[in-house]
Amino acid sequence: MENQTVQNGKTMAILSYITWIGTLIAFVMNNEKHNSFAAFHIRQMVGLSLLSLGISIVSRYAGPLAGILAIGLFVLWIIGFIGAINGEEKKVPLVGDLFQDWFKAIG
Repeated sequence: MENQTVQNGKTMAILSYITWIGTLIAFVMNNEKHNSFAAFHIRQMVGLSLLSLGISIVSRYAGPLAGILAIGLFVLWIIGFIGAINGEEKKVPLVGDLFQDWFKAIG
């Protein structure tokens, strides 16, 4: 990935990890600029947000399991966030490839 592309999209990529509102703002900002680095991280965070929603639904039926899943989700979020800060297109483990495939229309 070009250094200029990373630098231009870094703010949007970092913003996408700051709650779902940040993801929405980054998505709107990226629709104007079409930065591939930002789109990569927006796709990752959209996936993590939907995974979080799924975990919250599961928590109604399996409380202790949901706590473990939530900790795992937090670790995945940290990995993605650090990747955005460092200017890396680092997919979150286990589900990052799926997120890139499922949400390829974003970008």
